[in-house]
Amino acid sequence: MRDWPLWEVFVRSRRGLSHVHVGSLHAPDAEMALRNARDLYTRRQEGVSLWVVPSAEIVASDPGERDAFFEPAGDKVYRHPTFYDVPEGVEHL
Repeated sequence: MRDWPLWEVFVRSRRGLSHVHVGSLHAPDAEMALRNARDLYTRRQEGVSLWVVPSAEIVASDPGERDAFFEPAGDKVYRHPTFYDVPEGVEHL
């Protein structure tokens, strides 16, 4: 079991639209990871969809470099709805 890869588990609940990370588990392959995730994280039938992803395949930004990494988006003010003027007479936008 020590040699089995680590898998990250995401569950979409009955009420939710998005998958949410609920935990991790070790399994020899994707099918077993999916079955174990079902047994471990949806015991009360709270899920309608499961994702399992090998932890080694996840690429993440470094929280220590947050400012430098996300700074380029700051000069793109046109991405924010407050950049645009709403014309008179438009009721529902």
